[in-house]
Amino acid sequence: MRAARLIKMVLLLQSRPSMTASQLARELEVSERTVTRDAQALSEAGVPVYADRGRAGGYRLVGGYRTRLTGLARHEAEALFLSGLPSALREMGLDDAASAARLKVTAALLPSLRDASRTAAQRFHLDAPAWYQDPATPELLPAVAEAVWDDRLVLARYRRRASDEVERELAPYGLVLKAGVWYVCARAGDDYRVYRIDRFASVDVSETRFVRDEGFDLPRFWADRAAQFARSILRTEVTVRLSEDGVRRLPHAVDRAAADEALAGAGRPDAEGRRTVVLPVESAEVAYEQLLALGPEVEVLAPAALRERFAGTAERLRDLYR
Repeated sequence: MRAARLIKMVLLLQSRPSMTASQLARELEVSERTVTRDAQALSEAGVPVYADRGRAGGYRLVGGYRTRLTGLARHEAEALFLSGLPSALREMGLDDAASAARLKVTAALLPSLRDASRTAAQRFHLDAPAWYQDPATPELLPAVAEAVWDDRLVLARYRRRASDEVERELAPYGLVLKAGVWYVCARAGDDYRVYRIDRFASVDVSETRFVRDEGFDLPRFWADRAAQFARSILRTEVTVRLSEDGVRRLPHAVDRAAADEALAGAGRPDAEGRRTVVLPVESAEVAYEQLLALGPEVEVLAPAALRERFAGTAERLRDLYR
């Protein structure tokens, strides 16, 4: 542990002109007294760490000293490519590897480029979870992530329904974070499937490694499965009349692909400027919640039960605002 901390201290000093004891203590998560002892240990080992006294003092490396301990380990290099996803790295247990990788890259850069990571971080941030959610990190995510990075088989128990568990041996190919929910894309037998990680009851990571199919493309696989899923749940149709504003807002209220397809097949506007479209939806209940957001810009024509429900809602609103 101390050896790793000493290396990190050298890399920190190599990447900056000087650092105070308090700055080093904060970065290394130790006390200032420990920083003093570590600096002395480095000096005794031949690393030219110099302590400037006084209020503006601090620690620095003398004479342009450069350590050659900048080679990235594989797990650090992989984590570095995910460094724009700090919360995801933390949840997968990779934040320490990413931190070490960033330090090594910073230490290897020219002095004029060493603030690149800071300036980039101030200009771009990816917030993956959806609005109005406080997603919980699945307890078994770090174990699944370990298996993904090491290409190891896992024996997992998966909850398909509340009282239905199945056991599967999986070759986990990749992780996907979608709107705050973690998924793993895995090979089960000869098929590739998608599993929600929060539905795993247990995960045992094997010592056995699987041979990865180099032709597997995670982004393309996910896009195809996501499109298939979106189409598969649209099992009902509703017929609606939309105002011009309703036509514009429809893709933001329902599945965009389904809305675009329905609008493409719609006829010309009628005498009132409204267009009639047949829209695929998940269910009448879901359609009610989605179309209600369009207010008077949509009129439901069919099915009759859904039209009656909208009529009842309109009556209640009229009574409420009378």
